[in-house]
Amino acid sequence: MGRTVVVRDVGGAETMNVETVGVDGPGDGEVLLRQSAMGVNFIDTYHRSGLYPVPGGAPFTPGMEAVGTIEAAGPNAGGLKVGDRVCYGTGPIGGYAEERIMPAATLVRVPESLKDEQVAGMMLRGLTVWYLIRRLHKLKAGETVLFHAAAGGVGLIFCQWARHIGATVIGTVGSTEKAALAEDNGCHHTILYKDVRFVDAVKTITGGAGVSVVYDGVGKDTFFDSLDCMTRRGLMVSFGNASGPPPPLEVGLLGQRGSLFVTRPTLFDYTGTRSELEEATSELFALVASGSINIDVGQKYSLENAAAAHTALESRKTTGSTILIP
Repeated sequence: MGRTVVVRDVGGAETMNVETVGVDGPGDGEVLLRQSAMGVNFIDTYHRSGLYPVPGGAPFTPGMEAVGTIEAAGPNAGGLKVGDRVCYGTGPIGGYAEERIMPAATLVRVPESLKDEQVAGMMLRGLTVWYLIRRLHKLKAGETVLFHAAAGGVGLIFCQWARHIGATVIGTVGSTEKAALAEDNGCHHTILYKDVRFVDAVKTITGGAGVSVVYDGVGKDTFFDSLDCMTRRGLMVSFGNASGPPPPLEVGLLGQRGSLFVTRPTLFDYTGTRSELEEATSELFALVASGSINIDVGQKYSLENAAAAHTALESRKTTGSTILIP
């Protein structure tokens, strides 16, 4: 038996409640995981609200990433054994729980040099940055890009990774405090989007040239203006909906703005094989262990306060990563 956050009807943050749920033993290819910390991400709010429907519908438990220790292992568990410290960042959904059954194929061992809270705050976000920088578009030294919400959990990791590569990042932020945080983490230029039109600021910073890539996890509020920030044949990466889903796009507009490219990627299409997952986590772990990337856990909540965590995230009052501690 373990405490678990359950959503019985999709809707607002208040739909999440903690219940005591029994957990069966692991089956073939599975392990029983006792979790020590869980990450909170925007995709969790999309599942909870119904924006991203969960297969089978309610009731369900949100959460796509966590770290913990294996308490029991079924047959064919991929070499994992009792006592191994492991983590996951691509689901399956159900992470807001003290203990759960997990498919062994989704788990990776955690290096001793990394702390549980670091790992819980970096898996989904760090893997997202990995595919944005290393696979979807291989970011190069000297390249200038725009990243929306640069002081958020994904943004801070992105800025540090881009700095490590030698790229220049322009980041939008909502306050002077967030601007300072983003700059401390490698963002070269910050734009207070509430005070100025970010398109004009980008053109000023780049001398009118624009950026080669826009990384947009905000969605509705930033989508169309972002198209005006790009160079000819620039790439728009729409990977989130913090302000709501992006509006419909008439593809003819892409030609009018300079033969632009637009993509709507998902992490799962870039880490869908075991080899891809191992490559991604290996690179992420190495950069964090070396100190090239620091994981900023800005907020910690108990399982019982998961609703408060969602409310803070959705109201853009958070910085860095948000985690739950059972």
